[in-house]
Amino acid sequence: MGAKIKGAGTDIIEIEGVKKLKDVSYNVMPDRIETGTFLCMAAMSGGHIKVKEVNPNHITPVIHKLEEAGCKLELAKNKIEITAPKRLKAVDLKTTPYPGFPTDMQSLFATALTTAKGTSMIVENLFENRYKYTQELIRMGAKITVEGKTAVIKGVRKLYGANVKATDLRGGASLVMAGIVAKGTTKVENIEYILRGYERFDQKLKDLGIDIKCIN
Repeated sequence: MGAKIKGAGTDIIEIEGVKKLKDVSYNVMPDRIETGTFLCMAAMSGGHIKVKEVNPNHITPVIHKLEEAGCKLELAKNKIEITAPKRLKAVDLKTTPYPGFPTDMQSLFATALTTAKGTSMIVENLFENRYKYTQELIRMGAKITVEGKTAVIKGVRKLYGANVKATDLRGGASLVMAGIVAKGTTKVENIEYILRGYERFDQKLKDLGIDIKCIN
């Protein structure tokens, strides 16, 4: 566009103002966390889906952990196809800055592991208070113990529907994911957190065969 900027990849970005910027055509990169969300939903529910218009290179750590948990993934330039086992295997993970395992995927992957076979350990290295969602999952039958930045998850056979509250964006999406596989009906409140981070979230889930509706 004609801007004068230097310092990419360093601690200091220098911008020299110009009189005018020119038009440009640009494609916004795909949302790697939305991609990971649907992959985790398929993994937790034993599903088989294709996620299109994505960049697999952006979520390499998530892909590796899904494979470690027993999923089979086929990667293309802009598509990921996942086939999940009936029940995931427990895995351990630690969040780290990009290109490591994303902190925004922590709650989603942890939720998928609540029904995995075995005991998983999650370590959140980037942010504090990112385990609030676990209390809501415990109300649904999950067995999770949190101490400091570590969460220990003992996999259970079944989660049960309950009235739960989203306390943040990704934690809220995690509760929706738990509700998909839970026995009975799950009601998630405070969905404004979720809707600010996912476009047409409920409709995309309906397209996958999920019985879901938004209630204003």
